Formats: sequence, structure tokens, C-alpha cells
Amino acid sequence: MVFVQLMDGEVVHLVAVHNKLIVLYSIKKMSGVKYEVAKFNGDSGFSTWQRRMKDLLIQQGLHKALGGKSKKPESMKLEDWEEMDEKAASAIRLHLTDDVVNNIIDEESACGIWTKLENLYMSKTLTNKLYLKKQLYALHMGEGGVRATAVRPVIEGTSKKKPPTKERTQRRVVVTGMDVITPNGQDPDVFYENLLQGVSGISEIESFDCSQFPTRIAGEIKSFSSDGWISPKLSKRIDKFILYALTAGKKALINGGITEDVMKELNKTRCGVLIGSGMGGMKVFNDAIESLMTSYKKMNPFCIPLAPTNMGSAMLAMDLGWMGPTYSISTACATSNFCILSAANHIIKGEADMMLSGGSEAVIIPIGLGGFVACRALSQRNNEPTKASRPWDSNRDGFVMGEGAGVLLLEELEHAKRRGATIYAEFLGGSFTCDAYHMTEPHPEGAGVILCIEKALAQSGVSKEEVNYINAHGTSTPAGDLKEYQASVHCFGQNPELRINSTKSMIGHLLGAAGAVEAVATIQAIRTGWVHPNINLDSPDEGVDTNVLVGSKKERLDIKVAISNSFGFGGHNSSILFAPYK
Repeated sequence: MVFVQLMDGEVVHLVAVHNKLIVLYSIKKMSGVKYEVAKFNGDSGFSTWQRRMKDLLIQQGLHKALGGKSKKPESMKLEDWEEMDEKAASAIRLHLTDDVVNNIIDEESACGIWTKLENLYMSKTLTNKLYLKKQLYALHMGEGGVRATAVRPVIEGTSKKKPPTKERTQRRVVVTGMDVITPNGQDPDVFYENLLQGVSGISEIESFDCSQFPTRIAGEIKSFSSDGWISPKLSKRIDKFILYALTAGKKALINGGITEDVMKELNKTRCGVLIGSGMGGMKVFNDAIESLMTSYKKMNPFCIPLAPTNMGSAMLAMDLGWMGPTYSISTACATSNFCILSAANHIIKGEADMMLSGGSEAVIIPIGLGGFVACRALSQRNNEPTKASRPWDSNRDGFVMGEGAGVLLLEELEHAKRRGATIYAEFLGGSFTCDAYHMTEPHPEGAGVILCIEKALAQSGVSKEEVNYINAHGTSTPAGDLKEYQASVHCFGQNPELRINSTKSMIGHLLGAAGAVEAVATIQAIRTGWVHPNINLDSPDEGVDTNVLVGSKKERLDIKVAISNSFGFGGHNSSILFAPYK
């Protein structure tokens, strides 16, 4: 059990916390302190809180259960609370969310909320804890933005100033190479220049006849060649998602200065590949099903080995002879971020010195298009393809499918310095969470996204004030865009420099590859000092601050810390952080 001391002159109040469970009397929203300690400024305010806390304890008879002590709560010392009977304490603990909310409310509002909590608490028996927990959480979510929160306990003497960035004593991870294959560029520089100019890669689908579909547009790659990277025989055999992964992975190595001579010097047991896919070899599997309709004898013998999402990573590792951590992760549209963070963690933990990581996707085929049409998720703005993807615009009607790949070469800092690598940016860290709410819909309060962002900041040792750029998930869906915007503003809205954009406005949604491609866009923004526009933002949603969103033209921005978000079906949330290397 941990105890927090609340000081006001000579008066000491204590709050018991155990395994992230916090005693009711310390509900954090009664605070004027960043770390949410329930303490007021001024004698009258503090004494009001003190009296309410005392009265509630006495009414419940809990002061008698404090280790058999007869002292009144406000006069108790630390050792008295340390002897508190665990049974009595557990009866009044509430399990609250893990995120940190810095709302600061005035004394009058705090007392009003406390009264409601007290009345609610008194109306229920202590044994009905589950009902009370739900009611308290609902009350806090609904009252003027106030939220029930649980944070790591604040110990006496903790500064009220923003926490300093933590010392980076662990192995540091940097980005030394990258590549993309996208609808508007197949080179990182060409790709980003097109983004800066507001060039859309969305057009009519040409790879198959989709005239019978209500959606006939996509971020389709019109011309792609793997010549010089993959043998013609293999290119014809493998699914396009593997083709994209292999090509982008090898190009990322060249971009990172990994020549044949450098490759010979690498310890290949400490090099790995973690390139994921949300959908995997859908085309190969679909073709196999069509063959099966005739006879199993007509099926491609490679249909099973080439379909799983891990095969892009596996085949690239085979080609390179890399024997370190090699696998894939599939978390729908959050796949790439999960792969990038997991790859970085292998480096941080000393299991690898170099990792190729990212995502690849190729599902602009009849079954892929038909599946998303059936979900009613796609835009049907067929007559204006370049205007179809419009995050945060009130006239959006769904997202636009895209295809391609993005791969980062992540490397341990000292390893990169020894070989004289060019360092594009530093990877600071990130986090994953799950909404645990719905298969496809975002949590209505954005709880999982907020938790994800705040855990990412904590893991990276970054304060909210340092983040001034967000490359948003921003898919152009009615519900998703707003929830992400609200969560972002909730976390960073006090930063006047904050700028938010969505790469998907120009290339569509690359599903499992989206996060990696957007990570490249984020790194390019850091390198160039320019953030790309949000195109098609003609009529912003009500409640969206256009001073936060990047406008229709590129903007100058000296990025301190950037966040790239990706969220996927199943409620998977991911946030990863990059910064200029210093």
C-alpha cells in the first residue's frame, strides 16, 4: 500500500492507494494540481474538503476501522493509516481508468461534484461496489469534462512543474533508412513532395472491372516494377503484399546505406524483420478458392504458404540471411505501428541491433472492395476521386481504400554511429491499448485513444507540452475522425503550436500499411520542417478548431516531438513518437 500526503501548512491528510486502486476520498477531479491531488488553495476551500472527507468517514463508521484507532481522520498520522485494516480499506476502493487528465476546476465546481459523489455513495451499500463504480465513472465522464482517473501516487514534495524528460539511459533507437510504395510516390522524397503539393493519388480502379460496385475508386498503384529487386519468377508467384514488402524492405536498406560491403560486416543474428499486414495474401487465397470450384487439383500448391501475414517478413529475412527476431503482427489498420514499436523494443532490450519494420497491404481486388462495401465503410464519390477522402470535413461519406507498403530501418544509435549512418530521426517510444468496446466503432468517449497517447508519452519520457505535431489516423469516416480529434485536443489542446494532419486525405487508407507510410511522412516532416496540407477540408465539422488542423497548403513547423496514430478494427489503438535526433 502506498500513501500520499496532502499538505496545507501543518495539516496533513493521507490517501491510501493500492495496486492502482484509490480510496474514494481522493477522487482526483477535485484538484488544482497537475497531478490531480485533491487539495484546494485557500483556507476555506481546504477546510471544506477536509470537512466533507471527515463527515463521510464518520457516517460510514470507517474511522473506527482504521486499525482500531479512535482518532479522527484529519488528526491521523502516517503510521495510523499504515495500520489501516485491509478489509475495511478494500470496501471503499474503486478501480478507475489508467489515463491522466489535467482538467483544473474551481472550488465551487469541485464541491458540487463532491456532493454528488457523496450522495451517490451514501445511497448504496458498500457491498454494491460494481454498480457504484459504473455510476461514478459515468458521473465523471459526463460532468463538464471531468473524468475519474487514477495516476501513479504523488509523494510529498513532488514538483507541480511539468515533469522533465526522463534520462535516456536505455539503448536508443534511430531511423537510418526508409522506403514507401504508395499511390502517389514510390520513393520517400517523391512521395513527400507530392504530399506537400497536395497531390492526390486516388483515382478510378483499373485493375479489374468494378462497374457493378457502388464504389469504383481507390488509392491504387498504377505502375509498379520489382525489376532488379526480385526475380521475375518469384514476382509472378507471390502475392502482391509480399512483393511490396520485399521491394520496400530492400530499398529501405539502400536508402540507409546498407551496401553489399556493409551487409557483409553485419552480425546477421542481430538483425531482424517485422513487417506486418492486416489482410495478408488475400489475392492468392481468393484465386485458390476459385480454382477449388473446379478441382482441388487446380489449386496453387503455394496458396497456403503465401497467404499468411508473416510471409513478407519471412521471405525478406531469407533473402537477406537475417536470423534475428522475424515475424509479423496483424492488428488490422494499426498493424504497422504495432510492428514498428515491437521492432524498436527488440533493439531496446538488446535482442537486435537493426530491424526492418513496417507494413504492406494489397487488397484492391473484388473480394476486398466488396467486403468493405458490405460494411458500408467506403466513399462513393466516384465522379470526384481526388476529393473523396476528406478527413474532418462535414461532407465526407466514408474512407477510400489504398494499397502499398512502408518500411523503416530502425537501428541502435551506437551501432548506427559506428558505421557512419545518416540519422533521419529518433524513435522515442509508443504504446498500444484496446478500446474493449466494439468490433468496428470507436469508443464514444475516446477512452482507449486517450489512454494510448498518455501511456506512449509516459513510456517515452515526453511531456504533453513537447508534442506539437500529430500525423493522425484520420480515415475520413464520420465517427472516427471526430473521436480522434477530440482525444488529441483533450491531451494536447493547451499547446498553441499543435498542428494535426492526415496523410490519408491524399493516398487513402492503406489499412495494415497505413501506419508505416504515415511514419515516413512524419519523419519527412521532421527532416524538412514542412507539414503537408489536409486537402478537401472545405467544410470542417462543427466543433473542430481549424487553427489546430493544417490548412489547404503546406505549413512550416519546427517539430519538437511528433506522434503518429493508427487505430484498427477490434479497438486496437497505437501511438508512436519520433523527434529530431540530438
